[in-house]
Amino acid sequence: MTRYYAAPGGHPGQEQLLTDRAVFTEAYAVIPKGTLRDITASALPHWEATRAWVIARPMSGFAETFSHYVMEVGPGGGSDRPEPDPGAEGVLFVVDGEGRLDLDGAHELCAGSYAFLPAGVAWRLRQVGQGPLKLHWIRKAYEPAAGVVAPQPLVRHEDDVAPTPMPGTEGRWTTTRFVDPDDLRHDMHVTIVTFQPGAVIPFPETHVMEHGLYVLQGKAVYRLNRDWVEVEAGDYMWLRAFCPQACYAGGPGPFRYLLYKDVNRHAALPRRGPA
Repeated sequence: MTRYYAAPGGHPGQEQLLTDRAVFTEAYAVIPKGTLRDITASALPHWEATRAWVIARPMSGFAETFSHYVMEVGPGGGSDRPEPDPGAEGVLFVVDGEGRLDLDGAHELCAGSYAFLPAGVAWRLRQVGQGPLKLHWIRKAYEPAAGVVAPQPLVRHEDDVAPTPMPGTEGRWTTTRFVDPDDLRHDMHVTIVTFQPGAVIPFPETHVMEHGLYVLQGKAVYRLNRDWVEVEAGDYMWLRAFCPQACYAGGPGPFRYLLYKDVNRHAALPRRGPA
């Protein structure tokens, strides 16, 4: 069984029921895998043979720090001008297919490849190989900090990063961290969280980070604010700051998700009157 779910697109038949698990509340949204269909895909400027599902974007009064795209790059496709915002940093994570990334040198990408794209650094991406290249692209406006240098480009693979076990879990709950969590150059973390069957988040986490959780593998029952929801590979959970969350991993295999959160910066304060 693959470790990474890849959205197939397509379109449901007329015989299917409308009932589904999609929900948008004041504190969270659940976007099930069945909503990533041909009709909901977007085209992006300067990307060839490519479509994207935008599953998170900044929204006033909800989550405001990031956008999250699920990308499908067809044969010969890609972009030489991928990022329109010079102040935006990003992370790519590949779930299927092969690609070539030009970022401070050439890098061959495959399922499990991770790339950090600093703000203001030019990069290019092309599909190579037989099938489409499928990946996640998470974007955020970089927040400089006085006296802290900007982070550098980074390309890694999940297999080369040892997961960090959460204390007291005997490895049943681990986090694969592609960058050092104590590295204050970074103001966003994109990690892979893994729960073995039966593992739990044993308390309702409630904190300042905004979250995007894309389920790569398995299934679970997830607590979001006041509700318990069932989620499976291909589903997306989008949480505003301070939304309580917890989890029971359902098995029979591991439950894994790609996690975004904003980190390592002061909370911005509104300005009133003269500076």
